Amino acid sequence: MEPLALDSYAQFLADLKSRIQAAHLRASVAVNRELVLLYWQIGRDILDRQQRESWGAKVIDRLAADLKREFPDMRGFSVRNLKYMRRFAEIWPEEEFVQQVAAQLPWFHNCVLLDKVAGLDERIWYARAAIHHGWSRAVLVHQIESALHRRQGKAITNFDRALPSPQSDLAQEVTKDPYNFDFLMLGEEAHERDLERGLLEHLRTFLLELGVGFAFCCAIPMTSPASALSSAKPRTR
Repeated sequence: MEPLALDSYAQFLADLKSRIQAAHLRASVAVNRELVLLYWQIGRDILDRQQRESWGAKVIDRLAADLKREFPDMRGFSVRNLKYMRRFAEIWPEEEFVQQVAAQLPWFHNCVLLDKVAGLDERIWYARAAIHHGWSRAVLVHQIESALHRRQGKAITNFDRALPSPQSDLAQEVTKDPYNFDFLMLGEEAHERDLERGLLEHLRTFLLELGVGFAFCCAIPMTSPASALSSAKPRTR
């Protein structure tokens, strides 16, 4: 077997890490989109039933108790959050907009927009800007409180980004949103542990296939899905 070129391997490893990070982000964004759409649909249906069947406000208390009983590991069905869902559907009645814009933001970003922005046009501006610039929730709050839209005074026109930048604060919050873990019925610790175990097993197999010159040194706690790969290094003599 010919010796492995270190430069070639380093580039190969970098490409793998980039692909893993991109796939992880795509999966997280897909889960987030389904969760936000579900919350919008629940809010829409509550509104519809209250209007058509004259259900009172107390129905939300009952729904929260019944859903919590059925899904005890999901934190999203509190009375407060069901009220947010109802208001979310009331503010954004068009499902197309929810799919294209609101569902690209984590749920807590959407709650900030409901709480802190009064006008519809302003709310749309901040939603698009948060996606475009990859703002964290804290940055979004700061920009709203400092009235950024008034200072800039122009719309986000080149809104063509399908995914936030993997390095952005928004991407980090999407991938670590506890509501997304709950939606999959996985605790955050269980999720990271299962992911680590799977990646380490694949890495071990991969290094065995490389043959002489490489060693799997240890299994260390992961901080990201790609960090397991970074512990694999060529053994030089």
